[in-house]
Amino acid sequence: MGVPKRRSSKTRGRQRRAANVNLEAPNLVECPQCHVLIVSHRVCPECGYYKNKEVVAKK
Repeated sequence: MGVPKRRSSKTRGRQRRAANVNLEAPNLVECPQCHVLIVSHRVCPECGYYKNKEVVAKK
């Protein structure tokens, strides 16, 4: 099993962890049925439609 030859500094570890901080928020698009902002390529949680077809029946 590989063992580090030298101790990694605090800065190196913090840089590695900080690389995931700059992730972007997902793009939101408007649902063509109910005009609510949703994540693209997902079923609308409000009306249950995806690509102008009802996928999930809502009451």
